[in-house]
Amino acid sequence: MLLLVPFVLFAATVGAAVPSTQGFDESTIAKVRANMINISTHSWELGAMAQALTELEVPSLSVFSNNKLPPPQSLSAQVRAEAVDVFNLATRIVREKPANSSVLIDGDGAAGDPASLGVAVALTGWTRENRSDSSFDVAAQEQLDHLLNDVPRDANGAISQREDQVQLWADYVFMAPPFIAYEGALKTGDEQLELLREAYDQCRDYREVLSDDSGLWKHILLGTGIQDLTHWGTGNAWAAAGMLRVLETITHSDAAWAFEQETRNLTSWVTDIVSATWHHQGRNGTLFNVIDDPTTFADSSSTALLAASTYRLATITNDFTWIGFADKALQLIKNSIDKDGWLLNTVDPETFNTPSLPGAHSPEGQTFVILLHTAQQDFLEHIGL
Repeated sequence: MLLLVPFVLFAATVGAAVPSTQGFDESTIAKVRANMINISTHSWELGAMAQALTELEVPSLSVFSNNKLPPPQSLSAQVRAEAVDVFNLATRIVREKPANSSVLIDGDGAAGDPASLGVAVALTGWTRENRSDSSFDVAAQEQLDHLLNDVPRDANGAISQREDQVQLWADYVFMAPPFIAYEGALKTGDEQLELLREAYDQCRDYREVLSDDSGLWKHILLGTGIQDLTHWGTGNAWAAAGMLRVLETITHSDAAWAFEQETRNLTSWVTDIVSATWHHQGRNGTLFNVIDDPTTFADSSSTALLAASTYRLATITNDFTWIGFADKALQLIKNSIDKDGWLLNTVDPETFNTPSLPGAHSPEGQTFVILLHTAQQDFLEHIGL
């Protein structure tokens, strides 16, 4: 149920006043959701959509809930009904997967993107009613094995975003490490520790290559062909959001005790991105396509996901330093959604450096609105509003 909250001031535990803005109304979210489902087709779009549907419709199974991982294998009728969209998507992916394919879905040459569906597939397999149906477990394990054993790696251990060469994209951090971590949370013993460690290591190794003294991440480095040395807004948003999912998966796992320093590091690395980002916020609340280059166009997609990451980070840390910036960004996003539920003023997610054409819409932009909505709602619940 959507909370409609008036503008208030809340005294944070760190002593700062936290402004809170009214969130999205139910009608808008319903339209945004429908549009997201209708236009999401690529592997990474479907994977991000699965995460958004989990947070929106069955939050008790989200890694951002306060529930321990792994989740119960036997779900109540109510939770199973809430999860139907996620389970149906995962079922379609597994049923359509070619028998000779080791990846969940064609990634158009990307190694990380198909893995973005891995959490939904693994969750569906873990909680399936028909315990004799191992197809979900097998598909998830094949995807995991492919990532860990078949995809080329950089010298520092970072698994490539591309299948045919070693090339690192900030996007990858949202796509693959959360899946590796989730598979770890479902395992026991040494296998659990190894997978959780691998997920953390991937975040660390990507940061080692892509981050710089600004606190922001470059978008694409290494390999041949396309390169992007800019601090692309959506790339930084993918990285922050992905590290948060890894952080929360580790935190809620049975092995959290073994990763105290690693969880501190992940928290610090997300904070680096968030704190560096909001210094460049436009007066109306927007972020620019290249975060630290105001000569680039305003981009609502990255603004939405970085605001979502800011709410998530504050909920985890109780440090509300950047909430005012996220609130301002949320208001900008609300003003950027038209009457039909389309997010306007997005970057074209396939070119990185041009706005979406008139009449065209960004599938991931729609998803980011849902992720912003759920993150803000969880933050408000966390502070008692």
